[in-house]
Amino acid sequence: MSLLPYASLAHRRKSFRVTASVVLLSTQTASDSASLDFTSGIDSTYGEYIFKFYNINVATDGADFVFQVNATDDPGGDYDQSLITSTDFYSQHAEDDSVTAFAYDTPKDQAQGTNFEKLVCDCGNGSDESAAGIMHLFNPSSTTYVKHFYAVSQTNRLDDRSIQRHHAGYINDTTAIDDIRFKASSGNFDGTIKMWGVKN
Repeated sequence: MSLLPYASLAHRRKSFRVTASVVLLSTQTASDSASLDFTSGIDSTYGEYIFKFYNINVATDGADFVFQVNATDDPGGDYDQSLITSTDFYSQHAEDDSVTAFAYDTPKDQAQGTNFEKLVCDCGNGSDESAAGIMHLFNPSSTTYVKHFYAVSQTNRLDDRSIQRHHAGYINDTTAIDDIRFKASSGNFDGTIKMWGVKN
């Protein structure tokens, strides 16, 4: 029996292996904090940044977990100038099986807005209502192109529903982005956020 097909298959698998280097750059933990800001390490070294958030628990029942950015021409700014256009859809299932849904969520998107962008919505503040997820931000240091992002999050919502949310859009700013802030839309929050760099 010839081993050539197996050797060929192994070669093909090797040729498609991901070669990008993923490096953990920063870890921040919120403990009844107003926000977590990443203000260093976002530069042209990496073409993609990954933010993973763990055990996000808001103090205010029903608050959203959100983000916004500052551009290099607004150092130390108030995270209120970069325009965002985004889209959002979700699936949900209630603990008691009374509600199921899969839908586009129009109130959660923006059209050239400067508001903080929603990543997780309607969070509960109970210990069994925390959230987790991941956000990818592409080429934030570009001075030519807008900055694309997408995120996936999971939470047990304040009304005992499992919600998976898919969120994407672009930051309509051709100035380099070097700051990003995460916070609750109301009140403080607990949780950990890790920032990773992906070197192409």
